[in-house]
Amino acid sequence: MPMKLVKPAAVLASMLATTPALADDNVMVVFDGSNSMWGQIDGTAKIEIARGVIDNLLGDWVETRSVGLMAYGHRRRGDCTDIELLVEPGQQSRQSILTQINAITPTGKTPLTDAVEQAARALSYTDQPATVVLISDGLESCERDPCALAEALEKGGVGFTAHVVGFGLASDADASSLACIAENTGGQYISATNAEELGAALSTVGTAVAEVAPPTEPEPEPEPAAPQVVVDGPDTAVGGSEIKVTWAPTVSDKDYLNIVPTGSDPDLFGSYKRIGKATDLMLTVPGTEGLYEIRYLSNQTKEVLGHDTIEVTRPEVTLTATDTVETGATFKVSWGPTINKRDYVAIVPVGADPGTFGNYQKVNDKSDAKLRAPADPGLYELRYILNVDKSTVATHPIEVTAPQVTLQAPASALTGAEFKVGWSGTVNPQDYINIVPMGADEGVFGNYITVRDHSEGVLRAPSDTGMYELRYVLREGTKTLASTPIEITAPEVTVSGPATVSTGAEFDVSWTGTVNRHDYVAIVPAGSDEGEFGNYLTVRDKGTGTLPAPAHPGLYELRYILREGSKTLATAPIEVTTPEVTINAPDTAIAGSAIKLSWTGTVSRHDYINIVPMGTDEGGFGNYITVRDHSEGEVQAPAQTGLYEIRYVLREGSKTIASTQIEITDPEVTISAPAEIRAGDKLRVTWTGTVSPHDYVNLVPMGSEDDQFGTYATVRTNSEHDLTAPAETGLYELRYVLREGTRVLARQTVEVLAADAALDTGASLDAPDTAAAGATISVSWTTDSESADQRITLAQGSQAIFTWISAQKITGPPPVSITLPDDAGVYELRLLDLTNKAVLSRRVIKVE
Repeated sequence: MPMKLVKPAAVLASMLATTPALADDNVMVVFDGSNSMWGQIDGTAKIEIARGVIDNLLGDWVETRSVGLMAYGHRRRGDCTDIELLVEPGQQSRQSILTQINAITPTGKTPLTDAVEQAARALSYTDQPATVVLISDGLESCERDPCALAEALEKGGVGFTAHVVGFGLASDADASSLACIAENTGGQYISATNAEELGAALSTVGTAVAEVAPPTEPEPEPEPAAPQVVVDGPDTAVGGSEIKVTWAPTVSDKDYLNIVPTGSDPDLFGSYKRIGKATDLMLTVPGTEGLYEIRYLSNQTKEVLGHDTIEVTRPEVTLTATDTVETGATFKVSWGPTINKRDYVAIVPVGADPGTFGNYQKVNDKSDAKLRAPADPGLYELRYILNVDKSTVATHPIEVTAPQVTLQAPASALTGAEFKVGWSGTVNPQDYINIVPMGADEGVFGNYITVRDHSEGVLRAPSDTGMYELRYVLREGTKTLASTPIEITAPEVTVSGPATVSTGAEFDVSWTGTVNRHDYVAIVPAGSDEGEFGNYLTVRDKGTGTLPAPAHPGLYELRYILREGSKTLATAPIEVTTPEVTINAPDTAIAGSAIKLSWTGTVSRHDYINIVPMGTDEGGFGNYITVRDHSEGEVQAPAQTGLYEIRYVLREGSKTIASTQIEITDPEVTISAPAEIRAGDKLRVTWTGTVSPHDYVNLVPMGSEDDQFGTYATVRTNSEHDLTAPAETGLYELRYVLREGTRVLARQTVEVLAADAALDTGASLDAPDTAAAGATISVSWTTDSESADQRITLAQGSQAIFTWISAQKITGPPPVSITLPDDAGVYELRLLDLTNKAVLSRRVIKVE
């Protein structure tokens, strides 16, 4: 709403009636000491006019009231922090206030909003009534809103009032920007345009401040409702810093904590965090100084359930760095103190907008860092930037200058060749030396090296001839700082080899005019595209070498290929022909045995002789040997019987160039040993039909997989061997195992008995070794025992001795008939003395 400007005489009566002050109010006079107070009215400086009439404000009430003086803009130019408490609030301060005002020399800016806020805090406005009298001749010049501050002070204070005297203002609009301070706090605004009006205004304000309201019985105020949540944080914090906040109780883990200006609406969110399962949180306070509230907000209702007040003070940081630096160079910057580890130090052009970032570093927990200067010379500034609101709290000027860089290189070089280049004036070890076509755009890269800490290096020339330029390129901004021209010319190269060569054979090749030791000589089909590679070698520092011919016959060409760009510099034709190779082997061989064979027409000593099943795909491998410099050898026959073929396989391309058929047959092998053995005893094993000296005789538990090993021995050139019986009793199987494929060729059952078992204790059993399932067999016996209870039992091999499937008591002479089970398997006949609990004899029978 438009502000009505009021003259002092018209205001006096209304102020006395509407804005009485309490007798125990504390009062702070805020005096304008800014440079504008040197402005003149009727030939006299405003500061002199104010000094002459200030006594009108300070009536007799000053002797009994607590009154202080604060001034701003009176010490330093351009400094928005130039605010000073000149007289502490106290009684009988009239003379001290007059003396200090007479000593003020107007100098700087007008931070009147900060001054009013500091005056309110000095008067403890949140705890007791307080009055501020502002005398100013100008508007706020430090980017704060005095109207918003006045509203916050009114909401947060206990009977806070501000009176404003505007002196010599330029317009009604200027007056309005000051009048809101009085309006929003219940005070009065008075405008004065000359010495007489200023004196009257000060007298009016003095009378209003001195007036004591008639005592009245105050209405009892209702007890404020206790907050649902008690919030606790520090009383003060530096802008942008982190603070620890605690609360109790937690209403919901979805609730929030936030920090907002005092008196803000509940739906305003500043810096906030969700509660979660924590009992305390770290919050970042705003960067702007002032009075704030830490609030506990309900996620469900958006109500403020509890709060604590906090004063945010201006962050004070200093930056230190060199005054000048070369473009792209790395330099050190230090700062102190660190406000928040998420803050930044940055280098930006002078006058860049707030929040602008150039090259920057996070401050973390450090006090210094390295920054890289921009690529363009000019005037810049270092900034310490708060993370919370991207505001700048400290600056340092720095000039970025152009470095002096030079390049030295030959006038010409061969395509693909390596050549030396030198430079001086290195700016950054991460800068580049780069070769590009003449006139290439800035930022284009060809072959390059990084300068590091060197002053010379080696570059590889491009593969195409023409005019080029070497460039010293700044890593920062990829800006070229120096350049020199260089011509790339074609080299003279030759390559040669034999006119013909057999497939897969190794042959000699030679060349002249080596360009780069990393170039190649390759053999490829005639007419292959540029960049195609077949078999190849790297030329290094030689002039000759050896290549393997391809596996397929046909017309080919030798190529000298530049590593740079894979460009062909020289060629020579060569024909690859089919070789004459034969292979001889027997028509048959025993599985797993060593097969003697021979061959002729070796192509390469790295070729193979390979035995595979008949019809195996090209490239399939079984057992094989490498031919080397031999013409005969042995290859081991497979374990499985059938038709096979022995192949001569070219290493180059794994191509078969000769083969012969062979049949692999079963060997005739036998193995034998005693049917029973005590645990730990020596078991004599014999065998016939040895296939390979590397085969095994192996004793394993009955039913084990064929490739499982227990107690074993290698047969070598023997036909018998003693194995130690296992400690565990039970049925075992003795096996002859072919090493090739671990195939079992012969088996026999062996039972391991207890170490103290009597295999035949004065008795024996006679029965067939095998019989059909369900058949009835005849069993005879002999025995020296005279026990009254002897039985012949049939049991499974794993059954306990005195349990059985069936049993017959011996009541007469042998034989007896026993019917076998319907299930095939290994069983045991036992002659038992039940009276003495003794085993007289045992015999294994296999039911088929």
